[in-house]
Amino acid sequence: MKALLSVSDKTGIADFARRLAGAGWELISTGGTHRALHDAGIPIRQVSDITAYPEILDGRVKTLHPAIHGGILARRDTPSQMAELAQRAIASIDAVIVNLYPFAAAIARPGATLDDALENIDIGGPTLLRAAAKNFPAVAVIADPADYEWVADALAAPAGLTLTQRRQLAAKAFRHVADYDAIVAAYLAHDTPDETPDDAASPAEMPPRVTISLTRAAGLRYGENPHQRAAL
Repeated sequence: MKALLSVSDKTGIADFARRLAGAGWELISTGGTHRALHDAGIPIRQVSDITAYPEILDGRVKTLHPAIHGGILARRDTPSQMAELAQRAIASIDAVIVNLYPFAAAIARPGATLDDALENIDIGGPTLLRAAAKNFPAVAVIADPADYEWVADALAAPAGLTLTQRRQLAAKAFRHVADYDAIVAAYLAHDTPDETPDDAASPAEMPPRVTISLTRAAGLRYGENPHQRAAL
């Protein structure tokens, strides 16, 4: 069993990776996550060992490779796809642990420029999450560090994750990407401090579609009527 780990928020990742390694999982990773886990004494391989291709463009391209995405997206219940993996010497990847560049924090920094924002738009991370979530019956996808403990318990057990648990993790991964994209879209729709009036977009009316990302602060006793659920 193989797990791919690539996280910006490294909260709890060393403990989680150590538990996976202890349960017999082979771990692969990129950049800063690889350094953090290697420094913690956890056996882990570089993604470039799998792809046989180095990171390029100052790390902009690392995981966008058939040896990674083929191993994630192949349907395990489709013999022709599994045969194609074998023919091309691509190993299955059974878990993807990813969270995304801190775009919101980057644009909130005083003096943040458009260039700063663009460098913090994650490309490989959302692609990995979407690929794993699309194939959730076969690939566990974990985007939230709060899930590490119970997922590690499940992955170390003979029965593994249930299909319902996998589906819930996939839904959370898609929400993570949707929230992220909503923040990026909102930022790009507005002027930024380093733009001049001539090149800044100045929409005269509300856009035709608005995506709102909300975080639940508290549950409420009931909604507009006692039989309805609601939250703030």
